[in-house]
Amino acid sequence: MYDHVGVKVKDLDAAVRFYTAALTPLGHVLCCHDEGSAGFGPKGAPALWLYPAKGAAGAGTHLAFRAGNHAAVDGFHKGGLKAGGRDNGRPGLRADYSPSYYAAFLFDPDGNNVEAVCLK
Repeated sequence: MYDHVGVKVKDLDAAVRFYTAALTPLGHVLCCHDEGSAGFGPKGAPALWLYPAKGAAGAGTHLAFRAGNHAAVDGFHKGGLKAGGRDNGRPGLRADYSPSYYAAFLFDPDGNNVEAVCLK
């Protein structure tokens, strides 16, 4: 549905560390990074863009990333915690969403709610 998403962050380097650790298990890489932005996605095709906020970052955003299997969701959560994220829901089945909805939730360094979900 979308081509790309942009998220404003207070500390670009901290956000890059978090998203690199959290998204690597999902198969996404840091495609580019300079003082004005960082782009993540499949190699050569960034779709998540981080931009330094001028002043305070806005209200929290919810980002959900598709995972290929439960191990990738687990890796997202573990890597994100090690890189400065805060737990917002440990990996597990969310039967209230769907019988096969396996997900984990983290707050990134800016308070955005970031999710990895596997529907298998």
